[in-house]
Amino acid sequence: EVQLVESGGGLVQAGGSLRLSCAASGFTFDDYVIGWFRQAPGKEREGVSCISSSDGISYYADSVKGRFTISSDNAKNTVYLQMNSLKPEDTAVYYCAAVQQGGLRVYLYCRGSYYYDYWGQGTQVTVSS
Repeated sequence: EVQLVESGGGLVQAGGSLRLSCAASGFTFDDYVIGWFRQAPGKEREGVSCISSSDGISYYADSVKGRFTISSDNAKNTVYLQMNSLKPEDTAVYYCAAVQQGGLRVYLYCRGSYYYDYWGQGTQVTVSS
């Protein structure tokens, strides 16, 4: 059974850090794009950062560039999102998702959540001012 499980969310003060983990079972990340998305109440789901597990090419939304870092550990079938210098506007439920990579560039996968076949249940990140 294919399953994605997020962990690492919580409540932090502005300027703090969190590391989110996305653990996969039922498949490996070797030939997949893994994306981190977030959704705040009343807003649409948006792409945060995505990575190709085959070649390591990654993409970041402008709002998190320079603060967040995505990485993959294929041996552990896990993708991480290191979140530094957190801001209140980062507050959202964060989801990881996976899709077998086709011919599209990685940044395009981060612009459309509809590409993804598998989704985790999400982890809440709350940043207080």
